[in-house]
Amino acid sequence: MTAVSEAPAPEAVRPPARGSAELAAVIAEIAEDAARRRTRGGTEGPQRAVELIREHRLGAVRVPREHGGGGYTLQDLFDLVIDLAEADPDVPHIVRVHYAFVEEVLRAPRTERKDAWLPEILSGTLFGGASSELSTRAVGSYSFETTLTPDPGGYRLNGVKFYSTGSLYSDFIRVSANLPDGKALSAIVPADRAGIVHKDDWDGIGQRHTGSGTTVFENVAVEESETLPFRGGDEETRPRQALPQLYLHAIAAGILRTVTTESAELIRGRKRSFVFAVGEEPRHDPQLLEIVGTLSAAAFAAESVVRAAAAAQDVAADVARTSGVDARLEQAAAVLAAKVKVAIEDIALRAATRLFEVGGASATRESAHLDRHWRNLRTLFSHNPTVYKARVIGDLVVNETPLPDTGFF
Repeated sequence: MTAVSEAPAPEAVRPPARGSAELAAVIAEIAEDAARRRTRGGTEGPQRAVELIREHRLGAVRVPREHGGGGYTLQDLFDLVIDLAEADPDVPHIVRVHYAFVEEVLRAPRTERKDAWLPEILSGTLFGGASSELSTRAVGSYSFETTLTPDPGGYRLNGVKFYSTGSLYSDFIRVSANLPDGKALSAIVPADRAGIVHKDDWDGIGQRHTGSGTTVFENVAVEESETLPFRGGDEETRPRQALPQLYLHAIAAGILRTVTTESAELIRGRKRSFVFAVGEEPRHDPQLLEIVGTLSAAAFAAESVVRAAAAAQDVAADVARTSGVDARLEQAAAVLAAKVKVAIEDIALRAATRLFEVGGASATRESAHLDRHWRNLRTLFSHNPTVYKARVIGDLVVNETPLPDTGFF
């Protein structure tokens, strides 16, 4: 195993500790910035939030403390994602690929090529991703029209990626591409390298400022040292992709926290009631209070199952970091991540709809921005549709059929 880089000097910037005043202040500023941007029409992206993530080294929270990082467990990381999503759900989505990349760098077997990225992570550098293509049709396998063609000293990268989440805000982009022999390889290139064109054209109904639009690569130079095995290696050394899957549902849990908070604020701020209401004041109307109680319980349930699944990922990640990937532990973590998706989707979407029941017609005004919660949740849940996850879980329970060997499990 290659030795890890020396720990930075004591004065080097470290990520804030969980529960610290520094972390609370960062999250509060992100929330304030999101509120400010909404009042200005919601067209501005979260550049300030991304700056804060770099400045406070939140991208290095998973790096062990002895190497200059935050030493967070995966449960700590998912708690952070929930907190960030409560403040602004676009923000943790932007760094989703980044955290998946950090896990790959930290996982055994350690190599010089992986270790070379550790100082970048510790310095606040952010990594985005560009993998999916609109032309992808292969079932159960990965093949890309984007290509890496051998060139003296490395490769030339050409292709178009449609879903490039976070790339617009990132310093480096991890790109999946095919070699001439049909095998896949990953390239990690500076986001501003010649030949890369970012198109801020994501027009989904939710998660509008995640930088999830098109990225074009036109004859981009790639050095050999800027490549890593696709998906982390062969079947024996690569983990399942449970982390980025569960990650989306941690964002959903954070949104449900905000749904609960805003439902309470709506009731407290209402003076008018209906002539057929049970109580004189909305804040004392038992029917409206029942709705808020239900929303609060939904938020608690979502957060609880995310944390339970994160605990399984901690077990698998700890083993993978020191001894290499354990297929049994990886499957256990992937099963729980899939169950979280199936369990909370209907609950969450219903909660985002019931929010309007406590606010009356005034809550539907565009200026209230309350529709953003349902739109964001619907967009998150549309990643890797639930119907497929439920079918796979059922096949496992009934027939003991292993999970598919794809990046969606």
